[in-house]
Amino acid sequence: MTPARAIRIGGIAAAGVFAADQASKYWILYGLDLPSLRQVEVLPVLNFTMVWNQGVTFGLLNGLGTWSHFILAGFALAVVAGLCVWLRRAETTLAAISIGGIAGGAVGNVLDRLRYGAVVDFIHAHLGEWSWYVFNVADAAIVCGVAALVLESQFRRQPDPVVKSGV
Repeated sequence: MTPARAIRIGGIAAAGVFAADQASKYWILYGLDLPSLRQVEVLPVLNFTMVWNQGVTFGLLNGLGTWSHFILAGFALAVVAGLCVWLRRAETTLAAISIGGIAGGAVGNVLDRLRYGAVVDFIHAHLGEWSWYVFNVADAAIVCGVAALVLESQFRRQPDPVVKSGV
């Protein structure tokens, strides 16, 4: 795959994830008005639950202080820059889509941090008493993108090694 093709595919994936993430958050905040409702049952195993996440994925590093959202946003933008370099070197369509999805999700969460000082999380999956973390579309894209890259690296056919004969 050429770098230009990888960038085009990854860019489309990033833009799609970013748009879906921001549209869903806009609807949650201003259409549904989840901040005032706090929680809405969607299915027996799925709620929309309003959470302002000041940490990173799964609430890690929450409460680092007043400037934490700027620090985390800066770190995420540095990661996105690294992803852009990696994207140019992507060898497969799946890798390009995955890297783009991760980047689009990261940028969506960065925009939240800069706009609100926290990330808008609202998807709350649960089963009986068991409950998963509250997350958003960007988080899902990041996790799925990383999982796809790991799986792709494990199942990608490696070229046969060249065997040199000493004859």
